[in-house]
Amino acid sequence: MALANQKGGVGKTTTAINLAASLATLEKKVLLVDADPQANASSGLGVDVRKAEKTVYECIIGKCKADEAVVHTDIEGLDIIPSHIDLVGAEIEMLNLSERETKLKDAISPIKDTYDFILIDCSPSLGLITVNSLVAADTVIIPVQCEYFALEGISKLLNTIKLIKLRLNPSLGIEGFLLTMYDSRLNLSNQVLDEVRRHFQNLVFETVIPRNVRLSEAPSHGVPAILYDADSQGARRYLQLAQEILSAPRN
Repeated sequence: MALANQKGGVGKTTTAINLAASLATLEKKVLLVDADPQANASSGLGVDVRKAEKTVYECIIGKCKADEAVVHTDIEGLDIIPSHIDLVGAEIEMLNLSERETKLKDAISPIKDTYDFILIDCSPSLGLITVNSLVAADTVIIPVQCEYFALEGISKLLNTIKLIKLRLNPSLGIEGFLLTMYDSRLNLSNQVLDEVRRHFQNLVFETVIPRNVRLSEAPSHGVPAILYDADSQGARRYLQLAQEILSAPRN
């Protein structure tokens, strides 16, 4: 599953970290692939990205195998392939390569069967690394924040998904739209919620992720919310999302 939205600040990395941790808590074997040069998912799971020698960058350019880059986290069953700022340069290095859109897929294919779920945290852009992530994925989760301009840019992302489906990954589907940063006290939050549900209907997850202080604090401690404060509303909602995904019919 790729987590994608070229709009920044929509809760993509927060979702990647906490959904991965929740699935692992529900006894699934999970790999999180950090495909964002900012490497926030890596540091949010306690990886010191300055010391990481084997990252998704080395996997993509063929300098190491994916299993050599895997790092175990504090949560049993949850592994991560960390990212690095070098990933910015990978897009340029890949321009001259043949079949450059499939490099990430080729890299993680050998370890695909080791895990029940592989989550790919995409960067907030529609560049070559994000295209690689969508080619490698079976489905996409699209986080949408409950704020003004929430739907702006989604049509561009949906168009990119459509093109990738047409040309590179015919089986790519949408896992669901996830409403994030919801505040029930605000009319705007409720309006966005209604609008997204009206637009995308059964493609929208029932679970809605609220604005939550604990979700914001947890990454600075290098742990997901479920380890930082398991009783927090944010941690409980991501567990609920994981259960919703597990109960969805799979091909």
